[in-house]
Formats: sequence, structure tokens, C-alpha cells
Amino acid sequence: MTQTGDRPPDDIAALAKGGRTNFFGFLLRLVARLPFLFIAGRYYGPELLGRFAYAIIVIELAAQLATLGLKRGLAQQLAVADRPHACVVLDGILAAFIASAVASTVLMIFPQVMFPAGEIYGAEWLLPLVIFGIAGADIALAALAYRHDVASTVHVRAIVEPWTISIAAGVLIFLSSRDGLIIAYVVSIAAGLATAFWRLYRNYGLPEGWRPEPAGLLAVARQNVPLAAADAIEWGSRRLDIAILGLFVAPYYVGVYYVAQQVASLPQKLKTSFDPILAPVITQRLAEGDKAAVARQVRQVGFWIIAAQAAIGLSLGIPGEAVMGLVGPEFVGGTAALAFLLAAEVVAATAAVSEAALVYVARHRNLLISLLMVATQAVLTVAIIVSLDELQWPSDPERRQAFQAAGAAIGLALALGLASILKANLLSRLLGAPVHGWRWPLVWAAAAAVLVGFGFTALPQTFEWAELALGIPLILLTFGIVVWKRGFTSEDRALFRRHGDEAPTLPTPESRPGP
Repeated sequence: MTQTGDRPPDDIAALAKGGRTNFFGFLLRLVARLPFLFIAGRYYGPELLGRFAYAIIVIELAAQLATLGLKRGLAQQLAVADRPHACVVLDGILAAFIASAVASTVLMIFPQVMFPAGEIYGAEWLLPLVIFGIAGADIALAALAYRHDVASTVHVRAIVEPWTISIAAGVLIFLSSRDGLIIAYVVSIAAGLATAFWRLYRNYGLPEGWRPEPAGLLAVARQNVPLAAADAIEWGSRRLDIAILGLFVAPYYVGVYYVAQQVASLPQKLKTSFDPILAPVITQRLAEGDKAAVARQVRQVGFWIIAAQAAIGLSLGIPGEAVMGLVGPEFVGGTAALAFLLAAEVVAATAAVSEAALVYVARHRNLLISLLMVATQAVLTVAIIVSLDELQWPSDPERRQAFQAAGAAIGLALALGLASILKANLLSRLLGAPVHGWRWPLVWAAAAAVLVGFGFTALPQTFEWAELALGIPLILLTFGIVVWKRGFTSEDRALFRRHGDEAPTLPTPESRPGP
């Protein structure tokens, strides 16, 4: 809940502004992601899609590590800096580029790590060079978000990158069908990096008097090891299921599961894109010793994210067969996996928002909980898959593998639920205030959305288009109206109304009280 008064507190207002921008960004991502999945599924086929998916998993894991935790840690560096912020940001980019050079070199020497199932063709061994682009853009966007420029993140991640890869993949069908997906991916990363750097220059300017400080860079890297590990574990938890599935089921079902995962990752982007705008708010309030304000921020943002992800999950999950069918009829068998993956993202919201504060007040304990979550996910996933084999259920091996894919999603959801409980309880004890964002009106909103959604799924097959064109928007609208009327307080509604040309700002690091 927010404080009372004529206007909401400035930090919560800044978060609300970021929330409006991020939800708009989700809608853009949804529109942009579906064309790529359609092109990849129908024109490149499961085999090339699987080869591409595995290589990108390895590349993006390396890029996560190469950011050295600075996607969230940069806000803390800027909040306490006694140098021009442009110099601090350039230090962070340089540190990430050094780590990227190490990661790229290793993968270029051992390209089989990216392509374990086949030979290396053409320039595929140069693919690790995109690690520089991913890590550099992440640091630049984190710096922009510190100044509440969330629009740049939306522009890069929701417009430039997804539309570039969709258009490039479509064009390359006719030029290089074998390498088209990978080339399109490289082009999209390059476009995203160029856009992020241009916006960074416009916001921060050139770093006057900057000189590299190797000792300082090493200190930053060492300090952010828990953050980097937490980011890698969070990312890895969304890929571990694919790795385990690949050991037990046919590649066909791994490909189907990958498409379901890509659709389900859309609401995850909404959650993770809050990190850059939430980090500076939390770090500045912690520097002032205002733990109650931090708890209020986590609780408030947690509610917004749970509400948004529940709406998104229902709008994509109820017409799940139609959504998966867009990619190709062979992908409809992943509908159950899609439903559980979407549920997992809703369950994960509390853990993700709690972690945004825990990485500053209990980073090592947060890391231990994350490790426990991944271990739990691995055990549950293997147990479910093996149990279905032992029971020979269902009796049809083809259906059994589809059930095992759904079982991997169930294992992820249960592990994320455990992490949410543990992280929220730990943060609540440390801050001395509740941090969970759950509100009961979400149940009524979900019930109303389900009624509308199942009304569309009951239509004859010939009207399947209506599930997507009309059903998804109406499910979102129904959920939103009920939450707005029943779940939002008057203060919540005030936060999400624009105040003319006003833009909420936070106290500058120079004006805040000392620690």
C-alpha cells in the first residue's frame, strides 16, 4: 500500500510510470514474438529450430555471466559514485566486455558446446561474438533505467530486436535457409546494441576525463559475483527443463516444448524488465535506512506483476491450442506444457520481486535459496518423467512423452513456488514488514476472465481465429476491469493515471542523506 496524501510517494509513482511503460512493452513483444515463432516453426522446421535453440541457450548463459551482475548491481554503483556517472557506466561496459572476451574465446575454441549434435558450418564458430552485444546492451539499458528511462528498454527489447529477427528470418528463408535463424539472431543483437548505445549517449553524454581503472573493475566483478550467480541461476532455471527433457524424450517433443517456453517467456519479460527501475529506488531507500519504504515498494510492485502476469497467462493459456497452432499444427501437443509454464511465471513473481531487494540486503542467502530452487526443480522434473515411464502411463508412448514435457513444466512451477515462499519470508523478516503482493480480488478477476475465455474456446473449429483476434484482448480486458474496480485501491488508480506532463523523479544520489 502507498502512503496517504494528495499525491502518491515519488518513488512509487516512478515505479508506476515504469509499470505502464513495461506493460505496453509486453504488448509490443507479443505482437513481435509471434511472427518469429511462426516463421521459425513453419519454414525452418523442428530440426533447424532445435539446433538454433540449443546454441542460443549456451550463448545467452555466457552473456548472463559476462554482465557480472551489473544489470542490477550498476544501480548500487551509481548511487554511491563520487565520479561522473558516464564514467561509472563506461567502467561497467568495459568490465562486461572483458568478461565477454573471455567467454567468447572459450566458446570459439570449443564450438561443440553450442552445437553438440552436429558439425560446425561456415562462420558458426564466430557466433559467440554476439555475447559482446548482449552484455553491452544489458549494461547500457540498466544505466538508462537508473535515470527512469524504461522506454529505451521497451524500444530495444520489444521493438528493435524482435522485429529485426522476425524480418531478417523471413528474408533469409530465400537466401540461406540453413543459417537463416542464426544470421537473423546476430543481426537483431547488433541492432539492439546500436540502439542502446545511441540512447545511452543521448542521456549520459561522453565520459569526460575517463580513464580505465583495472583494480576498480576487478573489485566490481568480485563484489557482484553473488548477483551474477543469481542472475545466471534465474536464467538457467528456465532452461534446465529443456536440458533434462533432452535426456528422456525425442527431439520432436523438445522442439515443441521450446516453442511453448518461448510463448510463456513473454510475461517473464514483464517481470524482469522491472528490475532496472526497481533497483535504483530500493538502493536509495536502503541508503537512507528506510526499510518500511522498501517493503512497501516490493509489496506494491509484486501486486502489479502478479496481476499483469495472471492476465497474460490466462489470455495465452485458455486459447492455448490456437496459440500453439499458429506456429504449426505439430506444436499443438505442447498446449498442456504451455499452461503450466504460464502458471509458473505467475508463481515466480513474488520470488523475483523479493530478490530485487534481497540482492542488496542478503545476497548470499538469496543465492543459497536460488541454488535450492534449481536443485528442487531438477529432482522434481526427473522424478515426474521417470515415474511416468515406470507406470507406463499413458500407455501410448507418444502421448507419454507429451505428458513428460508437461511434467517438466510442473516441476518448474513447484520449484518456483518454493522459492517465492522462502524469499518472501526472508525479506519480510529482514525488513520487519510484509512484502507479499497477493490480493484476493485477483481470484474474482481470474474467474471472470476464464468464463469469457472458455466462451471463445467453445466456438466451432472454423472460428478458431476468433480465439486469437477477439478472445485474447477480451480476456485481458475482463481481467483488467475487475482488478481495476475490485483489486486496485484509489491510490493504485491514482498511480496509473498520467499527471499531464509531470514525470516522477527520485532524489539524486547527491541530495540523499548519508548512510
